[in-house]
Amino acid sequence: MRRIGVLGCLILTMLVAGLLAGSVACSSKSPSSSSPSQPSQATGKIAVFAAASLKRAFTALSEQFKTDNPGSSVDFEFAGSSELATQLTQGASADVFASADTAQMNTVAKAGLLAGDPTNFASNTLVIVTAPGNPKKLGSFADLNKPGLNVVICQKPVPCGSAAQRIEDSTGVQLNPVSEEPSVADVLNKVTSGQADAALVYVTDARSAGDNVATVNFPEAAGAVNVYPIAVLKKAPQPTLAQKFVALVTSDTGHKILAQSGFAKP
Repeated sequence: MRRIGVLGCLILTMLVAGLLAGSVACSSKSPSSSSPSQPSQATGKIAVFAAASLKRAFTALSEQFKTDNPGSSVDFEFAGSSELATQLTQGASADVFASADTAQMNTVAKAGLLAGDPTNFASNTLVIVTAPGNPKKLGSFADLNKPGLNVVICQKPVPCGSAAQRIEDSTGVQLNPVSEEPSVADVLNKVTSGQADAALVYVTDARSAGDNVATVNFPEAAGAVNVYPIAVLKKAPQPTLAQKFVALVTSDTGHKILAQSGFAKP
């Protein structure tokens, strides 16, 4: 009986040890199984710095982006491309930069701020806008030098201002604007608010203004077409979503939405 008792004690000890080992094994797995999952990088909010002329098209693209990526959204900073480039080189945080010309994108690239090569996704051309009905009877680029005419253009570092300068250089017609604005949106506003007789803006801006302006096309604009590049920034807080947004902009769907606002392919 004593031998059976000893054997029984051994068996009991082994059973207890086994139970304890199983308990430890289970407890070692429980923290990982009960810990909250890491937030997915495929959802969230991205910040996009974009040229002012892209406002209408990119706002429409953001709706498509949210449909394609549930739980995600886009915050935009629309301004003159030169202003946006300056903000980025001075430390502003964003996921994507879309410029109205290659010069400002090159500024950001030279600062080492891009995650990869930019992609050209659209192009835009300057037109003359006036008050409805074209009361000053403007018909050419040279007409912008008519005496007493109040003309507004973009500042030179801004892509629309650089394009205007190229046209001045090629035609020999030097404009005398009453104001040079930091973005094409500000230029357009000068005409729609009645503060200027005429202005140089993009065809996309003239289209967005609708019946609030009259549009005058001129052939010299074809020699100063602006190409728009887009790129993901190296320190993008949401790199995966940023790549998805760039992919949408450069896709067939993106080109269709851009075309609705008057953009041509690059």
